[in-house]
Amino acid sequence: MAVVRDWLQGLSYQLLQGSADKNVEDVVYDSRKAAPDTVFVCMKGARADSHNFIPSVIAAGCRIVVVERPVEVPDDVTVIQVDNGRKALALLSAARFGYPSKKMVTIGVTGTKGKTTTAHMIRTILEACGKKTGIIGTTGIVIGDETIPTVNTTPESYTLQKAFARMAEAGCQYVVMEVSSQGLKMHRVDGITFDYALFTNLSPDHIGPNEHADFQEYLYYKSQIFAQAKIGILNRDDEHYQEIRSYAQCPIYDFSLKTPCDFYADQIEYVAENGFVGVEFSIKGRCDARVRVGIPGLFNVYNALGAFGVASFLDLPEEKAEKALEHIRVSGRMELVYSSDQFSVLVDYAHNAVSMESLLNTLRAYRPKRLVCVFGCGGNRAKDRRYSMGEIGGKLADLCILTADNSRFEKTEDIIRDIKSALIPTGGAYLEIPDRRDAIAYAINHAEKGDMIAVIGKGHEDYQEENGVRRHFLDREVIREVLAQKYAGVQGQGE
Repeated sequence: MAVVRDWLQGLSYQLLQGSADKNVEDVVYDSRKAAPDTVFVCMKGARADSHNFIPSVIAAGCRIVVVERPVEVPDDVTVIQVDNGRKALALLSAARFGYPSKKMVTIGVTGTKGKTTTAHMIRTILEACGKKTGIIGTTGIVIGDETIPTVNTTPESYTLQKAFARMAEAGCQYVVMEVSSQGLKMHRVDGITFDYALFTNLSPDHIGPNEHADFQEYLYYKSQIFAQAKIGILNRDDEHYQEIRSYAQCPIYDFSLKTPCDFYADQIEYVAENGFVGVEFSIKGRCDARVRVGIPGLFNVYNALGAFGVASFLDLPEEKAEKALEHIRVSGRMELVYSSDQFSVLVDYAHNAVSMESLLNTLRAYRPKRLVCVFGCGGNRAKDRRYSMGEIGGKLADLCILTADNSRFEKTEDIIRDIKSALIPTGGAYLEIPDRRDAIAYAINHAEKGDMIAVIGKGHEDYQEENGVRRHFLDREVIREVLAQKYAGVQGQGE
């Protein structure tokens, strides 16, 4: 058991009342978890002010509270005032778990797009070289074979530090994590020094109520990872590169597809073979390698180049590192589920017009006989997305199969009608199959030789939400079930 004074090291605070030498076992920020020998951290959020829960916390036996303003409590309660409760929670949580991030090499990935794929690429390279690696991000917290679901891309600081501790105990030598702008703004990664931080790209996103006031604020918080990193690796081709770099307080290395620099991609080839759809390219600069990546698209050249940029600092066996990404699969991110000399099927999370347009243009580069796109749009959300996705699908796909995608409390048929209103004027071919399983089955069972089928919108999501009820549904699983029926149990080489 520790005393709270030990956990306050490195934290600027004022002791308003009581003793800082009280025993403490845990940090809590949810009043329902308060108990004797816990320290309760108060934070004022957009929806609630946890200072209001102090009476119930004290009633539960808690005798140490961290506050952002003076409060009236019984004399036997220790009151510690800080400027920012979220920052205090991060530093107290790191201390509570024994500063676990310092026991591993810590790699942070930030950017608007590509965080998940790049993080998984880095982990894949490390594990191919025999380095046990944990990962934290959109697809959850992964420790070995265990996956723990998360609500946020970058979890709350207590959850994050607890995950670090579990990874260190499990023997992880490295941890790779997606670092969101909200995670930085909300102090979730305070107290962590990233050994390596990587920036993928930046475009307007997460701007609005309870997120970022404007694009400049969004950019600023993205850049702040480089204020707490030892080495930064940045995409030189991004239009906001110079602004991001201007905030950096660590040595910076660049990667590019356009300009020779520290890590430069050259001789890029789009490859579509039996069992493989991806890219192949050479890396020049600080390393010299020829790599093959089993995920299609030019943007995945960027993702892989950034990943290899990080790996180049880690003294890994070159041959194993170079071959690591040939068969990579990232759940729901350009995920090739099936490929043969007849047709291929992939799953992607693209669920807005920008990502859908990028995806379909990418697949066009592989010259499919037909590009078939299975998609829908979420219910009880802004209708603009339906119109824009309908227009993009009509212009870029040879056939759109319109179906359900988390219809929530709307009728799938009504959502499809909205999509059609923008698709039809393009003259694009389409079918309506409201049941998503039936839509996927139709696309596969009517595939022509040379087709590429993209099932988009849900990616890694493992549910369909209708009328307030979520039922299990994972596109990848349904695709494999349909293929098993089509070929009497013979699976594709892309599995």
